[in-house]
Amino acid sequence: MLRIPRPPVAAPLELPLDVRLTNGVANAVFWLAAVAIAAAALLWLTRAPVFRIRAIELGGELTRNSVSTIRANAMPRLEGNFFSLNLKKARAAFESVPWVRRAVVRRVWPNRIAVVLQEQRAAALWDGSDRSDRLVNSYGEVFEANVGDVEDDKLPSFDGPEGSAAAMLAMYRQLQPLFDAADHPIATLRLSTRGSWSVELDDEAKVEIGRGSDAEVLARCARFLRTLPRVVTRYNAPLESADLRYPDAYAVRLRGVTTKTSN
Repeated sequence: MLRIPRPPVAAPLELPLDVRLTNGVANAVFWLAAVAIAAAALLWLTRAPVFRIRAIELGGELTRNSVSTIRANAMPRLEGNFFSLNLKKARAAFESVPWVRRAVVRRVWPNRIAVVLQEQRAAALWDGSDRSDRLVNSYGEVFEANVGDVEDDKLPSFDGPEGSAAAMLAMYRQLQPLFDAADHPIATLRLSTRGSWSVELDDEAKVEIGRGSDAEVLARCARFLRTLPRVVTRYNAPLESADLRYPDAYAVRLRGVTTKTSN
């Protein structure tokens, strides 16, 4: 069998050093030029008047604030245009408006933003140590607002340590049906720094409930409210104060009724 020898493979030609340097410099210049062009384009986008935020679309809940009020409060705090606007900071600007709990902000091409608002819903007045205008919303969060704007004059007051508003709202929602059913609505709910509960009723009667789990507190109040009518009827006098912090009993003081002890 006749074998034909393969021709030898030629070694690749290596470009001269000066040619390779020239190519490298050319590539570097090309990429630098591309980066410069991209930076210039980005700078133009951030400054072009056509992309400046010119309109705000407001949606969601607008009961407490008017469109003009929200724009007047939030618009001066917006920085940048359609591309450079920081959505997190924009959301904070709208959430700083009184009675706004949450804002969702998105861009609308080419020069608008759309904002959906959720307003605060007051569940209680917050009587903190500083006595400022603060309320508790339906999520148990404390927020600042003008208390005079609250139409519901039957809102309860919460007085407790900072950070306890959510726990107090949860407890109030459990106690409220018990006291309302007994025709003794709660005006003020208090929580001490040691975890002791007490209430002041709408007729200014005070009830010391004490500490314990939610189930223990509720059971104590239910027992008291179940037997209180008999005590009030017997002495024909309204409640002035009560102390439920006894294991199997409670003490009451009725208005106009005095206790005498004999020697």
